[in-house]
Amino acid sequence: MKRFFMLMVAAAIMSLSPAFAENAQNTNMQILLEKVKADKKLLIAGNLDLTDQESKAFWPLYEGYQKDLEQLNRHLSGLINEYAEAYNKGSVSEDVAKDLINESLKTEGAEVKMRREYAEKLAKVLPATKVARYLQMENKIRAAIKFDLAANIPLMY
Repeated sequence: MKRFFMLMVAAAIMSLSPAFAENAQNTNMQILLEKVKADKKLLIAGNLDLTDQESKAFWPLYEGYQKDLEQLNRHLSGLINEYAEAYNKGSVSEDVAKDLINESLKTEGAEVKMRREYAEKLAKVLPATKVARYLQMENKIRAAIKFDLAANIPLMY
């Protein structure tokens, strides 16, 4: 069940990239994304076993994290689109490759920074074991997404 959920998340996030999705599917994909977000929230809730007090403090931070993560996903989607356009034209130029490298590393750095900031915020309202469990769950979901992206995006030439 959890593996299926992670694959659904990966598929939904990957579909954010217009280079790999068609306009006719946008409405269906939006519905899928909303379902995946709701399912993710249920998965997180079911695995954290929060008290009422912890819940009141955790869920606003969770929503903020998801919003910030969505911005990172949009940026990543833009990089994938840029790469897809260059790749589909033939070999990728040195300038485009350098830009993609820099932007990719900047995005990864921003994600690490964001995780660190939210870990500090969460540590103020949850026990360390619950913070760690939550971050592990987010990390597993991101790993599934990145695995799926890696499997489906061809190597640069």
